[in-house]
Amino acid sequence: MGRGRARGRAIAPRHDGESRRTGCAREARTRFGEDAQVRASVRYAAAQRGRQGAQARGARGDPEPAERSMNAMNDARAPRTALCHYTTDAVYYGDADLVRDLLGQASFIDVFMKQTFGRVPSAGERRIVDAVLVTLMEHGMTPSAIATRMIYASSPENLQAGVAAGLLAVASRFVGTMEPAAQLLGRIAASEDAAAQAARVAQDYRARREAVPGFGHHLHKPDDPRAIALLALAREVGTYGPYCEALGHLAAAVDVAAGRHITINATGAIAALLGDIGIPTALMRGFAVLSRAAGLISHIAEEQRDPSGRFIWSLVDEAMTDIPSVG
Repeated sequence: MGRGRARGRAIAPRHDGESRRTGCAREARTRFGEDAQVRASVRYAAAQRGRQGAQARGARGDPEPAERSMNAMNDARAPRTALCHYTTDAVYYGDADLVRDLLGQASFIDVFMKQTFGRVPSAGERRIVDAVLVTLMEHGMTPSAIATRMIYASSPENLQAGVAAGLLAVASRFVGTMEPAAQLLGRIAASEDAAAQAARVAQDYRARREAVPGFGHHLHKPDDPRAIALLALAREVGTYGPYCEALGHLAAAVDVAAGRHITINATGAIAALLGDIGIPTALMRGFAVLSRAAGLISHIAEEQRDPSGRFIWSLVDEAMTDIPSVG
């Protein structure tokens, strides 16, 4: 009996708790229903105001808020391109119709120069650009060519991967050195005393034991024949100007500082030629990229005919890997 009463007393509070929970749940459901009705009413009112606002804007001819926001963003922030646009039946490079104005009438160099620098080159400038591109296209098994061949050997389904790998080597040590050279030539050309400024530049590099950009070559001695021919062409076509003159001053100063003759290399001459036809220094390496891309495609064509990738791999591996002696 005692246990039964105890059990009864223990059960009674549980029934009271369940009643309280049931009541709370009922109250919550009631409040939820009321809140839902309120929220629905608010949404309906907002929608009504939105429709009324849209009707008013439509009557006044005002743009929608989203359209106003997009227009403001376009006006304030969106960049623009003037390089190309098209319609359903035409493609335009700038303001020139590709089909009517360019195809079969304009050369690649003319279109490249117009697209990039906003003007068609003169006859003399065209010869300079053509000579620069031909000069930079090829120089044998250089780092860029080796990189292209090795990557193509690894992924022959991706010609563009091989070309891209080679182009990454067009930089401040090989092929692309015309940019730092042009910076030096610009400083010399802008100086009141070009010879003195050239001497300071040469002495500074000599003191730091660094090669002057645009000078020296491990293969071509005593002079780089490409540089001689390019500078002669500039004189011939009438584009020889302040940058070429600055290169002459710097060449003399470099020889004095070194105590011996050091050749102007091809990229040094190219920096002077491009500077004298108005090419910005920051875009000069673009000529090397454009030209060397064509040369690297030639390397891939030869690689397809006579693969060298595995030969290069084995050659380097055998030359560089130490094999422990036995016994």
